[in-house]
Amino acid sequence: MFELTEEQLLVQDTARRFAEEDIAPTLEEEERKQEFRADRVVRMGELGFFACALPDELGGNGMGFLESVLMAEQIARVSASWRVQFNMQNLGPPLTVARFGNAGQKEKYIPGWISGEKLGFFAMTEPNSGSDVASMKTVAVDKGDHWEIHGSKLWISNAQVGDAGLLYAYTDRDAKHKGISAFIIEPKNLEGCTTKSIDTKLGLHCSPTGEFVFDGAKIPKEALLGEEGEGFKICMWQLNNTRINCAAGALGVAGGALDLSINYANERTQFGKPISRHQMIQAQIADMAVEHEAAKLLVYRAAWLKDQNRPNQYETSIAKLAASEAAVHAANECMKIFGSYGFSTEYPAERFYRDAKSLQIVEGTSNVQKIIISGIACGFTANR
Repeated sequence: MFELTEEQLLVQDTARRFAEEDIAPTLEEEERKQEFRADRVVRMGELGFFACALPDELGGNGMGFLESVLMAEQIARVSASWRVQFNMQNLGPPLTVARFGNAGQKEKYIPGWISGEKLGFFAMTEPNSGSDVASMKTVAVDKGDHWEIHGSKLWISNAQVGDAGLLYAYTDRDAKHKGISAFIIEPKNLEGCTTKSIDTKLGLHCSPTGEFVFDGAKIPKEALLGEEGEGFKICMWQLNNTRINCAAGALGVAGGALDLSINYANERTQFGKPISRHQMIQAQIADMAVEHEAAKLLVYRAAWLKDQNRPNQYETSIAKLAASEAAVHAANECMKIFGSYGFSTEYPAERFYRDAKSLQIVEGTSNVQKIIISGIACGFTANR
């Protein structure tokens, strides 16, 4: 685990060059416009970014979670917004449908997701249901020959641009969490489903986020993913996969902020010498470097365990917690090292600072990760 293979180094380099050559040149303008580029998702698909951890017969490229992590990390060093698509197009809907879907669902949806030609999403969060997934209010009513959806979902990545994705809703509220089911929906073709963009976000300005409102939307019976009542199990399984990519994104943000800080500290002169020669700045950079390297080993270890099909929920939550906290701390220190310039939108420091905060929230908050970690550590729950 201390040395990447030649193939993994090539994968890493491909993602780094894509970030530097395709994303970076126009990123600042796109950030100001809060612009999402669907054509870029297709180019990422063409490079195989979204085919990791999937079986060959479903379009997989023979690579696993670790390779996905390596690519997402490099993308996030430039833009945390564009890291999000790894979960929408790879470790979220495609991997989940590959695990729980039937042959028809796999054939219909997975190729479009991993090619980037069909934009994915997964809808679980609601206005009053976040960390407590089982408190969701959205329902799917069995009408005999179809399901009828009532409710709303909020803070859904790709909601307003999504072509096909996953929806979690109650089919039997009396059964509590065992009454949640999962569905595959196509919102653009769904009467009774409206979407709205959320444009008031602190960060991730190039990652579209929105809400769904379902007012009696009718979906076919074959939209059910897995068995009725399996939704909570499917949701938790999915989150343990998308969580590692979020950790990879945090790793990228921390690394990007660290690089930016070092470069600036070596260039900026105060009191007759570069500020990197001042001990207080050195202490800040040293702390950032240690936290980043520690998080890197934790994230890579969790991804490796997934590729070995070994229990990893404990290690994944540790990785996500450590990496997201390291990202926020690194971005904060980067802002301080830049001084007044860090407060300016002319430099990337403030963007790292804004984007980093999301990583403590998405795919399970830092508090949720602590609950998972402590529960497994204390023997209350098993490591799966």
